[in-house]
Amino acid sequence: MKSLPSSSVPTFACAVLLAFGLSACQREAPPAAEPAPPAANAADQPAEDVPPATAPAPAPAPADTLARFDGYGDLRFGMSAEQARQAWGGELKGEATPDGGCYYLQPQWAKNAAEFGLMFENGQFVRVDVGNDKETAPGGGRRGMSAEQIRGLYAGRIEEQPHKYVEGARTLRVSDGAGGKGALVFETDAAGQVTAWRIGLPPQVDYVEGCS
Repeated sequence: MKSLPSSSVPTFACAVLLAFGLSACQREAPPAAEPAPPAANAADQPAEDVPPATAPAPAPAPADTLARFDGYGDLRFGMSAEQARQAWGGELKGEATPDGGCYYLQPQWAKNAAEFGLMFENGQFVRVDVGNDKETAPGGGRRGMSAEQIRGLYAGRIEEQPHKYVEGARTLRVSDGAGGKGALVFETDAAGQVTAWRIGLPPQVDYVEGCS
């Protein structure tokens, strides 16, 4: 084997080193790419053009009854007929008796005082009579309920006795739980179903015949 001239050794060595270096550079792994951010969960992203969901609105509370142990709506027991007409805010049928005795005023929609009537006596508003299914008594009592339901609603506050005129029927008198003078009276039929109720001040609230 022939030896290389001495003058060629450095050149040859440099060439070898250069080739080795280039080869090493070519074999060097490229820098690792930065990891891609984790894909967002679709559930975490709001849908485009869709407003964010809101909690459902609570169901409206049932409206309070207009009847109270001290009156009805803006009317208060003890008002004069003129004050009651103004507080009612609409036309009321009926006229005062010449002697200032007992009489009723009624809204235009009521067929008679038994369906709905405002009783006055001695010039003052003293009682409300209800014989329809639209009105609710304070505490939840209504026409059409059973006597047992009324006993459950007003437990511990009822004075019960037989109806004065209807055999087998009952009268359930409820005192004001707040200690007021007013009273609530339910009348049932012989089957024990409420047919009418009234609320007002004694003694008028206990008139079984109304103004008769």
